[in-house]
Amino acid sequence: MKVLILTHRVPFPANSGYPIVVYNTIKGLLSENIDITLFSLNPFKYRVDVDDIYDPVFEKIHFDSRIVHTDISLWGALLNIFSNESYNVSRYFDEEAAQALENILREHKFDVVQFEGLYVAPYLSVVKSHSQAKLIYRAHSIESEVWEKLALREKFNPKRRYIEFLARRLKNYELDQINRFDQVFAISEQDRQSLLKSGSDTPMEVFPVALDFERYKIDAKKTIFPTLFHLGAMDMTQNKEGLSWFLDEIWPDIEKLSGDLRFYIAGKHMPQEFFDYDSDNLIVEGEIFDAVEFMNSKAIMIVPLLSGSGMRVKIIEGMAMEKCIIATTIAAEGIQCEHGKDILLADSPDEFYRHILQCLTQPHKWRDIGVNARQTVVKNHDILQTAKRMVESYKIELVKV
Repeated sequence: MKVLILTHRVPFPANSGYPIVVYNTIKGLLSENIDITLFSLNPFKYRVDVDDIYDPVFEKIHFDSRIVHTDISLWGALLNIFSNESYNVSRYFDEEAAQALENILREHKFDVVQFEGLYVAPYLSVVKSHSQAKLIYRAHSIESEVWEKLALREKFNPKRRYIEFLARRLKNYELDQINRFDQVFAISEQDRQSLLKSGSDTPMEVFPVALDFERYKIDAKKTIFPTLFHLGAMDMTQNKEGLSWFLDEIWPDIEKLSGDLRFYIAGKHMPQEFFDYDSDNLIVEGEIFDAVEFMNSKAIMIVPLLSGSGMRVKIIEGMAMEKCIIATTIAAEGIQCEHGKDILLADSPDEFYRHILQCLTQPHKWRDIGVNARQTVVKNHDILQTAKRMVESYKIELVKV
């Protein structure tokens, strides 16, 4: 079976949410002897030098990419208001990339073309015009919901109105595009239900984030206690928003609990404001080389997201590393977990304070939750089982109702 996968970023190295999901999808499909061609947009913001990719998975696939300019411009945003397109998505369409994709489709016949996320949906017409393959949309999140939640939290009225405008247009575009596919792979059951309620009539299955657990080696001797940590890319608005809230509303009281307590924050594109934060017990590391080793050395993971959609890959990775995770309900959305058993949920400063205090005074509590967390993700997020199900789904003939 020959599968073409389209991505809006090069998923090498697999060092953040979207690349990890795509990378593990490819790795799993390779284990099922699927012939994979990967076509990636390569935006300047996340630009990867393809010549520097050294990865055994990369060596087993056919690969092509095109550099694209996706930066937001004031002029582009203003002009877009008078069009019918979603500015969030239209920035990813590039004529040269479309021509390169067309050439691939002319030269090769594929059984399946899988679109990894909404930002490659502008290329759907190109694929439909030059391929008879089964077309699958992988919904990493419901993008319009992300923007709707951001608008709800925006206090500056003009900015809030513009975000609401973007969210409405994005919602219409998202539904229109999804209904042009043969099948949708949702990342969680919650997302599947949300898409159904929005009016989508495309057949759907749920394929959560998959992990290769061989990568997540736990060494409890390296874990330093008491430590808290947060790990996430800070060019994601929701990550920055949530961490700012935690530092402003919760951390000042938490650091008073123990002079030995340290809170480590790490991630790409770390804003200067976090480096400048006035706290001796806060250690800002910025971008790190090895996320697994970083998590290995820390005890309790803090995920204070206030908005978002989809499934938080870093929570799944934290659970795989036997970490006790204290997260908002929104952050844990879509993950099969149980409060008090394999995760702790907190939606207010008081709840975060009480859960952190409990973990600091009852060390067995966070250790037990971490052990349970690992068992949960091994059961629900195994890369080989997910790949098997995905290939079975590829083979099913579907008819829209």
